[in-house]
Amino acid sequence: MTTRPPTPSRRVLLRAMAALPASAVLLGGLPELTGTAAAAAPASGSATRYTIVPFLNSNDGTVNVYQSDDATDFRLVQASAYTPPSNRIRDASVFKHTNGYYYITYTTHTWQDVSTTIGFARSSDRVNWTFLYDYTVPITNLSRAWAPEWYVDSDGSVNVIVSCSTTDDEWIFTPYLLKATNSGLTSWGSPLALSGIGSNHIDTFIVKVGSTYHAFTKNETTKYIEYATASSLAGPYTISRTGDWAGWGSYREGPALVQLDNGGWRIFFDGYGDGNYYYSDSYDTFATWSAPQALAGISGTARHFTVIKETVSGGVSLAKNVSRSLRSANYTTRYWQEQSALLNLPVVASSSTTAEKQASAFTVVPGLADANGYSFRDSSGNYLRHYAFRGRFDANDGTATFARDATFIARTGTTSGAVRFESYNYPGYYLRHYNYQLRVEPANATDLFRQDSSFVPVTSWA
Repeated sequence: MTTRPPTPSRRVLLRAMAALPASAVLLGGLPELTGTAAAAAPASGSATRYTIVPFLNSNDGTVNVYQSDDATDFRLVQASAYTPPSNRIRDASVFKHTNGYYYITYTTHTWQDVSTTIGFARSSDRVNWTFLYDYTVPITNLSRAWAPEWYVDSDGSVNVIVSCSTTDDEWIFTPYLLKATNSGLTSWGSPLALSGIGSNHIDTFIVKVGSTYHAFTKNETTKYIEYATASSLAGPYTISRTGDWAGWGSYREGPALVQLDNGGWRIFFDGYGDGNYYYSDSYDTFATWSAPQALAGISGTARHFTVIKETVSGGVSLAKNVSRSLRSANYTTRYWQEQSALLNLPVVASSSTTAEKQASAFTVVPGLADANGYSFRDSSGNYLRHYAFRGRFDANDGTATFARDATFIARTGTTSGAVRFESYNYPGYYLRHYNYQLRVEPANATDLFRQDSSFVPVTSWA
């Protein structure tokens, strides 16, 4: 992708527009897992599914639907899945309600225009959407209502956090809380400004961990995503992290968080200044973050989205405590084989030696770090783990680090019966073959990578 120079924020653009006549118009290290976050790998036969419904960089009149099983490799489910009957659709936020329907709320006008409404639509299958209504946010002298974000509180209440400005300074936004007053999501309480975050903040996204509410919000002056906490959804919030506190850089907006299968948290944000969409992970309740990485496949296409995570049926069913051999899905004569403690992918056949066949057989066991995951043990009792991103076999030293290095989450592969094995402590990294060596490498949203990281468990060679 060609990198674009930084571009001004929406607020700067809007100020410039107001002054015009009407006719003018790098990959860093990942933190080790720490703390007590519970693992949540999908059970046998189940799968994790992340869904996003972004508007497009090239078109703010429609949204696409994408899904992923790892929150890294998003694939198109439906192009132009929803186009509102009038106006635009930007900043779409999605959640699944207790009635089984998926709902989106969104900004109804393009950034140049006055926008006093937010839109609502729903779907039973994430593909076919029905327009519900445009809701006028009841704030006196409202100029713009932007970036509505769903928030379902621990008491089950459904809320929308929306950024609003008034006509006395139409480019200064304040986050407001709207609480649904009926289960049909057609009636809303009076808007309540989130105490403590204050004006000049936009795109506020909230998650709750334990009894604490954690807010991520863009400061429209500095262009950094800031961090605040509160003991109540409405606040008062205390902003404790400002500037480039997380190493994400400036000209960032649209933060959205989701919890990963290994218990960590992933933030997604729109790098509108350089044309990329980024993600970054935290394992210590948001104190530190991995270096941001561009989201392969949809950077430059998708804009401002939120993510929902579900557990669905149809996932991998791989028997445990049995011996299996693993065949490459795209090099069907080649199998996993231990060679001098390293995992390689040579040809194995009926004519292979007994030693070669034994080195190509592994006992599949419950994951050392998560019993829903998978670990692989050789005939001498050593375990497959990644070390310097190379697949190798070592004795279990009993440490948490070893257990995580030796645990993999099973994802559906590219061919019938094939499985992809995602690193437990490096989410989005998969065992894949390269030059017939097995390595743990980051998914890059290409078909070749998906094929190289797909393996078929078959009857053991020994």
